[in-house]
Amino acid sequence: MNTPQAIQLDPRDNVLVALADLSAGESVTHNGVSYTLPGPVPAKHKFAMQAFAVGDEIRMYGVTVGRARQPIPFAGLLSTANVAHDAAPFHAKAVEYHWSAPDVSAFRDRTFLGYHRADGQVGTRNYWLVIPLVFCENRNVDALREAFEEELGYGRPRRYRQQVRTLLDEFRKSATKPVPDPAPAPARIFPNVDGIKFLLHQLGCGGTREDSRALCGLLAGYIHNPNVAGATILSLGCQNAQISDLQEELKLRDPNFSKPLYIFDQQKSGLESQMLSDAIQQTFHGLVEANKIERQPAPLSKLTVGLKCGGSDGFSGISANPAIGHVSDLLAALGGKTLLSEFPELCGSEQNLINRAVDDATGDRFIELMRKYEARAKAVFSGFEMNPSPGNIRDGLLTDAMKSAGAARKGGTSPVAGVLDYPEYIQKPGLNLQCTPGNDVEAVTAQAGAGATVVLFTTGLGTPTGNPITPVIKLSTNTILAERMSDIIDIDTGAVIRGESTIPQMGEAILNLVIDVASGKTHTKAEDLRQDDFIPWKRGVSL
Repeated sequence: MNTPQAIQLDPRDNVLVALADLSAGESVTHNGVSYTLPGPVPAKHKFAMQAFAVGDEIRMYGVTVGRARQPIPFAGLLSTANVAHDAAPFHAKAVEYHWSAPDVSAFRDRTFLGYHRADGQVGTRNYWLVIPLVFCENRNVDALREAFEEELGYGRPRRYRQQVRTLLDEFRKSATKPVPDPAPAPARIFPNVDGIKFLLHQLGCGGTREDSRALCGLLAGYIHNPNVAGATILSLGCQNAQISDLQEELKLRDPNFSKPLYIFDQQKSGLESQMLSDAIQQTFHGLVEANKIERQPAPLSKLTVGLKCGGSDGFSGISANPAIGHVSDLLAALGGKTLLSEFPELCGSEQNLINRAVDDATGDRFIELMRKYEARAKAVFSGFEMNPSPGNIRDGLLTDAMKSAGAARKGGTSPVAGVLDYPEYIQKPGLNLQCTPGNDVEAVTAQAGAGATVVLFTTGLGTPTGNPITPVIKLSTNTILAERMSDIIDIDTGAVIRGESTIPQMGEAILNLVIDVASGKTHTKAEDLRQDDFIPWKRGVSL
């Protein structure tokens, strides 16, 4: 199959996307029309299907993504110099939405091997958490990390230690006194426990009470996440984020919460050494109990998958994003849950999502949260239009609406079943919209706190983002990236750009990988790299 030189993403569009580098004077034919390029057009960038006057609307994916700020000639390159951000307004749900679900016969009887929890959730991993309620306890959390990780076989991979060992061997040969051999790496003591994760942060006191309460909600979501067997909590005692707040947030998520939860208050414990000794003893007993849980088959309806993009490029909305959108549709048809986050990166695509809402109340809640978020941004002299990064722009995403139109494709076409404010926990099967920033780590942190047991993360430029408790599957939008940064990419969707795979074919391949990862048969590159990123969102402004 011959790969076209350029593509029109929607019949309503008035720009074409270059699929390869195009030279000045080169002619590109699309739908019988020849476009002779007045200048070079890099791959992933856009050129005009018509001559644009100042103020003319520019459309991609069938929606408004900007307006001409300067005249743009026929076949001319779009750039930040001649295109300004603009997005269509949105309003309450206007139409009834009818969805044609994809064929799921190949997956209907499939299962994954997961950890079944008492509340009916099923995890893809089995972790123990150690969490500080306030940054004052970070040092003590580090002390517990030092005590547990190496002794129980959860230490970092020894790849870099081997380099030091080689240097040590060379030093030993030249040393005048004997140098002892390093101790061997310990074996995993608890084979059914995937690890102990230590969630350091800089919140809990000194900020707003809203941020502290949101932190408690986020941490409660992590503890409630079925990828977690139990948790050890360290509190100083006097901070804004109180133990009682955490307990209230846990009850909101599970009134019958029954996981082991060990809480230590330093100001009540007296000696720090005694508190840490008690924490070590109880945590060890918790690990013994967590190790008794074994993987058992579960239907795919028990999966909760986060949908995220980061380091996006001009191919994101053409290959990887619609591919995981198809995964979202497959899971919706199977009764699973998916989370589409990054509200600043839904700018301009709101009306489509509102019209897909299962009822007026769901659509209205999305409108409310979007407008509140945008108002907060404007209150500090920012705005959604400032979301695209220099890397996004360099690779063809010139405006926030242009970036958002491609990002929204991660949500597929299924009805919007629910809308979550941060840090609420997912409840409804199907596609759920979650209010988070576009910031990679803040968004993935929020998705795990909302119950995601696997995250699908697309990237066109390359980002190593991971999460402490939820495996993050990294998908490249193009093969060049997959080959250049193979140590962080799990699956390459570049075949879609080359015309060698359809979106449904790629989506099914991705879902097969999700099943293997969920079953513990495959570890993601982020897991192998111990990419345990954790940044709670402060409800100021982050885009």
